[in-house]
Amino acid sequence: MKRLVLCLVLAACSRPAGAPPAFTAPVTLGGRAVPAAALEHGRTLYTQYCRPCHGDAGDGKGPAAAGLTPPPRDLRLGVYKFAAVPAGQLPRDADFARTLRQGLHGTAMQGWQVPEAELDDLIQYVKSFAPRWRSETPGDEIAPSPDPWAGRDAEALARGVRVYHGLAQCAVACHPAYVTRAEIAAFTKELTGIELREIRADVYQPVAKDSDYGVKILPPDFTFSPPRGGDGLADIYRAIASGIGGTAMPTWKNVLPEADLWALARYVQSLVALRGTPGADALAQRLREQPVWTPAPLPAADAATGN
Repeated sequence: MKRLVLCLVLAACSRPAGAPPAFTAPVTLGGRAVPAAALEHGRTLYTQYCRPCHGDAGDGKGPAAAGLTPPPRDLRLGVYKFAAVPAGQLPRDADFARTLRQGLHGTAMQGWQVPEAELDDLIQYVKSFAPRWRSETPGDEIAPSPDPWAGRDAEALARGVRVYHGLAQCAVACHPAYVTRAEIAAFTKELTGIELREIRADVYQPVAKDSDYGVKILPPDFTFSPPRGGDGLADIYRAIASGIGGTAMPTWKNVLPEADLWALARYVQSLVALRGTPGADALAQRLREQPVWTPAPLPAADAATGN
């Protein structure tokens, strides 16, 4: 016991400016009492793996952070993008572990092979930066259902392209479209009964959206950059079903039927697979050469009233 107290005192004396004070008693994080010794060990691991980018204070302003795009996460916010819980809720430890192990595509966050015996201490220390963890608990897991499209790839893609452009309306104000304007209008009418009167002029470009991170976030063009949370089918399903915390990407679980969630995930994965291939060039050429689209004429009664 005396040795532990001495270690905590020495840690407090050597603590960098801005770092959390030494832990001398258990801290409740996410409804769990975490021992002080585990948090101090987590601090050591954080200094080794995370501090260069995320900083001593967890504010995303470490010595290596300057010029990184996107900027390192400010861990004090307690807002997390990639988790198998409804967007905006606190992640589970398994979500932290997955991000630490896999990293995030297209960012400076690489995958770290933290020893299994030390992983939990690091996760708990990362939580300690955000006040939310002292009063809230993790969200309920969004578990994937069985994929109903196994062995029916063509059917899945045919449904997925319609869900993306016609039902979920992914290209209305966020992601790029990957079909012609006439097809967007046809899929929308087929799945919603709505007759489109206009389609945004830059529908083949993503639209920068506000976020809870203090920066605009550009939704991915899937034929150009892979999803940051992973490009496996299960990863894409999770991002669609759970949403992306702190961004405009909503939770689609229980909004779309499970078959449509999986069809959408399979379609997005097919777009990711086009990256850097002749197929991506062929798709871009098809969209450039599409005929001019004009909305269908209004019915006579609506045209007369202007509705």
